[in-house]
Amino acid sequence: MCQTVFQPGTGLPLHSHNVEESVLILEGEATAEIAGEFFDLETGQATWVPAGVPHRLFNRGQGVMRIHWVYGGRDVTRTITATGETFEHLSTHDRGGAPTT
Repeated sequence: MCQTVFQPGTGLPLHSHNVEESVLILEGEATAEIAGEFFDLETGQATWVPAGVPHRLFNRGQGVMRIHWVYGGRDVTRTITATGETFEHLSTHDRGGAPTT
C-alpha cells in the first residue's frame, strides 16, 4: 500500500495489474476509467479493480489529487494497455503521473 499525489491534469495511462487493486481518494477529484466505463470520485470515495482489468485514474480537479492504493497480492506488475509492455510495479521502467490526453 502507498499514496500517490497527482497535479491537476495528470494521471496514469490505461493499464492493468496482475492482482486486484483498491483505491481511496484522500484529497481532490478524480475520474476513474475501469473496463471502459468512467466514474467521477471525490474525497472519501473508493473504487476496486479486479486483476487484469484495464483502468486509470486522473485528476479532474484544480488542486492536487492524493490517492491511497492497496494491492491484493505481492510481486505486482503493471501492463500498459496501449503497448502491452509489462513492468514490475514501481521499478525504474514503471512510469506514473503522466499528463492525460
